[in-house]
Amino acid sequence: MDETFSARPPRVLTPEQRMARNAERRADAEQAMREHEAAEKAFHENRKRLKAERLAREARAARNSASS
Repeated sequence: MDETFSARPPRVLTPEQRMARNAERRADAEQAMREHEAAEKAFHENRKRLKAERLAREARAARNSASS
């Protein structure tokens, strides 16, 4: 079992290729952050809505038990 693996030589990028790659990575990171922030905002808005519904339900239950 004499397997030899040859590593690829490192790919040498030109400065223009490196700048294009970095710009693409930066754009991808910015898009990911926008998506994350939108999801986080939706989560917190939904949480706030659910909390308000729960508090209203508890207040109604407290009023109903007090009047009984």
